[in-house]
Amino acid sequence: MKLYRPATILVGVLFVLIGGLTRLATPEHVYDEQNIKVVHGTIGEPLDYEGTGSTVKVTRIKFARSVLDSSDSDGKKPLETNGIYVAIEWDAIRGDRKPDLTNATLRADGGSVYMPVEGLSHSGLDFPDAGYAKTGTVVFEINPADMTGLTLELRPTMLFNVYNSDITVDLGVPTEAIAQQMVDGAVAQYIVEDAITRVAS
Repeated sequence: MKLYRPATILVGVLFVLIGGLTRLATPEHVYDEQNIKVVHGTIGEPLDYEGTGSTVKVTRIKFARSVLDSSDSDGKKPLETNGIYVAIEWDAIRGDRKPDLTNATLRADGGSVYMPVEGLSHSGLDFPDAGYAKTGTVVFEINPADMTGLTLELRPTMLFNVYNSDITVDLGVPTEAIAQQMVDGAVAQYIVEDAITRVAS
């Protein structure tokens, strides 16, 4: 019988761990797995997080030249930009099982991927306790020259290998002409209100 030295075993374990971390760091490589379902929708459409009984819906989007948390309206200056802000208002209803931590990004047809704006304490997207619903806003700063095909993407951070969903929401900007209309109609300031939790109906 051949015996392996402890160092050889440790090297093997290390390669297994590195392979697993690489797989977690590149979730696009696991979309063909049976535990991932991509759910597509539009504004106003409740979308299911598979296997949780929870839903999320984009209720409205607003474009703005500056944003401000409602709690900062007495003293702080609004956040301004050379681009444009898009505030995505959402409504989430929690089912029996809470979806894994949701990472929200905004993607445009031109290839840009936008992350939520930092420095706004009321901006974000999460789920309340079971049996409750929550309404809030998540804000992105975007390039007005790359707005065509804006899509909100919600991806769970899966710590365990369970069935779950990615959600994509078409924000209704199919052409450059419509994108320009959105920019031209942007409000001077958008106030980000604190999220509201209520009993699910």
